[in-house]
Amino acid sequence: MDSKILDASAFYAGVPFRSSDDHYTTSSVYDEIKHIKKNHDALGTLIETNRLRIREPDIKFLESAIRKSKDTGDFPQLSKQDISIIALGIEMNCEIISDDFAISNVAKNLDLKVSPIMTKGIKTIGKWIHYCPGCKTNHSKGKECPGCGTPLKRKLIKGK
Repeated sequence: MDSKILDASAFYAGVPFRSSDDHYTTSSVYDEIKHIKKNHDALGTLIETNRLRIREPDIKFLESAIRKSKDTGDFPQLSKQDISIIALGIEMNCEIISDDFAISNVAKNLDLKVSPIMTKGIKTIGKWIHYCPGCKTNHSKGKECPGCGTPLKRKLIKGK
């Protein structure tokens, strides 16, 4: 059996409830989803039978996930929970189960396997850049062009 790392969307889709694989998630994701199937204590059963383990990534892997997400331009779209899932994926070198496009882009840029559940997943990986449609300049961050004040837009530059 392979271990898989689950983000919140995997729980909402029922992945750990219909699989005998070993699953991991972080405490911040668990806190986000612990209301699922609460009446039946399904999550408690998964934990008691070791089919779901709560594990925190080491700080160096959190830092690596943050660094890579800033490099790809996905950082502003990622929550604390998302970063923790990417970091755990790096640390354990395990497949991540997620429908989140930002998680998928960062993870695939790190050569981690990502499997979508309810979507087709991302087709293209790359780096996001901010650009000004007014003066045609690129920017590393921001919401407004420092040169002309036009709101910045984002576009994906394909490739790693």
